[in-house]
Amino acid sequence: MTKFVLAYSGGSVPETNAEQDAVMSAWMGWFGQLGAAVVDGGAPFGPSATISGSSSSAGGKSGLTGYSIVEAPDLAAATELGKGCPVLSGGGSVEVYESMPM
Repeated sequence: MTKFVLAYSGGSVPETNAEQDAVMSAWMGWFGQLGAAVVDGGAPFGPSATISGSSSSAGGKSGLTGYSIVEAPDLAAATELGKGCPVLSGGGSVEVYESMPM
């Protein structure tokens, strides 16, 4: 099995406690569906910075909002796992990257 990073962009931010509970329930339900494929449930991202050459600036260029790590036999299977991600229902997107062993 190969590890893949699911990198999240965008999505809506829940404003009320009820919305936060619903979002958390959706994420936990999705992780439950993925079962043993989940290596690291990951976390949302907070403030970021971009570094290039000799300078840095506030705010990440990529707009990533979080990540998870899953195991799958190949990129196609990992992509299928990502299709159920709750960030998609909030208008976000998921990028799937194979983690290369070193």
